[in-house]
Amino acid sequence: MAVYTAVSAEALGDFLRGFDHGELVSLKGIAEGVENSNYLVDTTTGRFILTLYEKRVSADDLPFFMSVLDHLASDGNPVPRALPDRTGTLIHELCGRPACLIEFLSGVSVSHPTAAQARAAGAAMGAMHESLAGVALERPNTLGPEGWQALLARCGHDLDAIEPGLFARVTQAADDVVAGWPHDLPRAVIHADLFPDNVLMLGDRVSGLIDFYFACTDIRAYDLAIMHTAWAFDARGEAYDAAVGTALIAGYADRHRLSDAERAALPILAQGACLRFLATRAWDWLNTPADALVTRKDPLAYWRRFEAYRQGLFA
Repeated sequence: MAVYTAVSAEALGDFLRGFDHGELVSLKGIAEGVENSNYLVDTTTGRFILTLYEKRVSADDLPFFMSVLDHLASDGNPVPRALPDRTGTLIHELCGRPACLIEFLSGVSVSHPTAAQARAAGAAMGAMHESLAGVALERPNTLGPEGWQALLARCGHDLDAIEPGLFARVTQAADDVVAGWPHDLPRAVIHADLFPDNVLMLGDRVSGLIDFYFACTDIRAYDLAIMHTAWAFDARGEAYDAAVGTALIAGYADRHRLSDAERAALPILAQGACLRFLATRAWDWLNTPADALVTRKDPLAYWRRFEAYRQGLFA
């Protein structure tokens, strides 16, 4: 979550008049995350999230995301649905951006997850995959191997401003990972971004899975590999917590079977996940507007993770 587009109280007040959720009481920008503009909205009837979709999220993809969330919610998964206005419309325009008013879920995202929390989060991903198995929804992963290779190429030698020689190293690494990428593993709709800040916790219980705006159809085990890279390291990508990494995979396997082939592919999938997030972080690092209310993420934290996986680290 982040804030790129400013929304005035007057504009939001006008927007809310199309809903049955009371009048605006307060509006606060949410700085965490890097993709869309998000606000915490309090009205006379409750609390909501307002999301304005920025350039990395296509308005044409929003019906897919809404369908995924509706399916998961109807199957008992703790996900927030977009709320319709009085005409039944989910997707609107506000301040020149596609926008949705979204359910607020209680809970906090943890910056230093424990093994118990990681196990619960892994089980929540397993339950999500179980719900989505066989669902006839399709969206290509625009940030799969071809996507992050293209993004690294667009960053080009500007990557060397982040660290000298980085462009050559990550380009070679990407070629190596793509050459070993598996193509025969089970595919399904995946979250593709289930970082700790996209999981809400109440103690050791998962109360919410949020921010599905990278959801796509891809290798199911890739979703778990992405999650492992995000949960099992410190923020700088230097310290690996084996207890958290092991608990995460165990929690997933408790809820959804992980085949031998999927387990064997996790190291290369994790390396790919590292390059995907290095690429998007590097692009944002180099191109984020100076006046955006957003916390940029260090691309090198994912290069350090990549090196750890390449050297044989895994749960």
